Amino acid sequence: MKKLLRIILAGWGAKKIGGGKCGCIGTIVVFIFLYWLLGYVFEWF
Repeated sequence: MKKLLRIILAGWGAKKIGGGKCGCIGTIVVFIFLYWLLGYVFEWF
């Protein structure tokens, strides 16, 4: 369940941050970064 929530939040954030400005590659990079960052956040809970 945590992994699914992590994917959803990273996808939403990537769409908001890199959606129209950075293009496809930028969105993927932002998604990977947010997914990695959320991994540390979810370890605390």
